[in-house]
Amino acid sequence: MGETTVDNWQAVLRRIAEAETKGGRPAGSAQLVAVSKTYAVEDIAPVAAAGQRVFGENRVQEAIAKFPALRARFPDIELHLIGPLQSNKAAEAVATFDVIETVDREKIAKALAAEMAKQGRTPRLYVQVNTGAEPQKAGILPSEAVAFVARCRDVHKLAIEGLMCIPPAEDDPAPHFGQLAALAREAGVDRLSMGMSGDYETAIAQGATSVRVGSAIFGARPKG
Repeated sequence: MGETTVDNWQAVLRRIAEAETKGGRPAGSAQLVAVSKTYAVEDIAPVAAAGQRVFGENRVQEAIAKFPALRARFPDIELHLIGPLQSNKAAEAVATFDVIETVDREKIAKALAAEMAKQGRTPRLYVQVNTGAEPQKAGILPSEAVAFVARCRDVHKLAIEGLMCIPPAEDDPAPHFGQLAALAREAGVDRLSMGMSGDYETAIAQGATSVRVGSAIFGARPKG
């Protein structure tokens, strides 16, 4: 599996580079976050050995279980939390992740601010925006996003550096990506985490600075 996975990873990198060129963007301006959620350490290690250093996980406990072994081999790994965060996991999230992409409500902002002060760690932070206003999906509503970024900065003293979204599966993602880019400009942030295995080239055309790709690299996600 390792060889195939590395081939897939290299193909994704080529497609990212092509999308950057097509969009008139500088080479390397869209970072690949390899989404390793549900995949085992032995599935992830070949990609890390080939040079990938930025990984995304959905669950705090899963990351805690998997990444100490990987970081022992590859100390410069950068780990992103891309799944919903519960306030009772804030301490572990701050201790484990370098980037938390799913700040989406006041309670989380407050908990993260307290833990960052306590631990002396400052993971980089993104606000997740629910661009499709889907009731089952995490993220702050677009109409509230700019004000929420301001509150995070002014009230909780959090340095928000970007926005993240997951468009509705049935929608054309391009308008959602365009909306996120517009909100980022209004909020005064310059990082955009958007685009997954099926639409990352569209996201790059709309200004994504990082794309979250899992199954296109690692293959069909394990069930369960």
